[in-house]
Amino acid sequence: MIRKLYHGSSGIIKKPIYGHGKTYNDYGLGFYCTDTLEMAKEWGAGMGQDGYANCYELDCSALKILDLNDEKFCILHWLTVLLQNREFDVPSGLTLEAKEYLLRNFTIDYESYDAIIGYRADDSYFSFAQDFINGTISYRQLNNAMHLGKLGQQFVLKSKIAFDRIRFTGYEIAESGEWYEKKMARDKSARREYFDIERNRRQRGDLYITQIMDEEMMADDPRLR
Repeated sequence: MIRKLYHGSSGIIKKPIYGHGKTYNDYGLGFYCTDTLEMAKEWGAGMGQDGYANCYELDCSALKILDLNDEKFCILHWLTVLLQNREFDVPSGLTLEAKEYLLRNFTIDYESYDAIIGYRADDSYFSFAQDFINGTISYRQLNNAMHLGKLGQQFVLKSKIAFDRIRFTGYEIAESGEWYEKKMARDKSARREYFDIERNRRQRGDLYITQIMDEEMMADDPRLR
């Protein structure tokens, strides 16, 4: 199966290089793409600087792909991957206990996969995850918050096999005046919806990290579906 992918950048990248990049991204070292051209343009454009949406085709045949949207996973699996790669504030004993509990019970061997599909935790969405492990928002609110602003999914190449199978097909220019403004508007919209609606919309029966830990909930618990 051939999959079309796009990568937003300040430059043209004809050949992604395996082993290059930042290790503290959401899913660790890898090449981060989206299946949406418009989203790539948003992330390629900078403030006052045009960028590029690099276009690719990936031969997914025989690739081992971890899809964190699969029904066998819940958002806590995604969160544990984030906990292993991003730097979370640990302002309290509760936060530390929550981090240790999630890593102990929801960790996935994500490094054994050729590619990963999952949420992108930019600044706003990372703060939603931080609020959950701090005990500020519920499990339901975290799930809802990840869809605010319609950020979409990212597709991350992890293995050398995956890098060998990606082919550059061209690029489109992402004008700063249009696409950077759209990115900022999306982020602002997500934050506004979060603080106006989700962060304060507690419902009866909501699960918080304290209850998840106290009841020793595991991934197969129907309340986490």
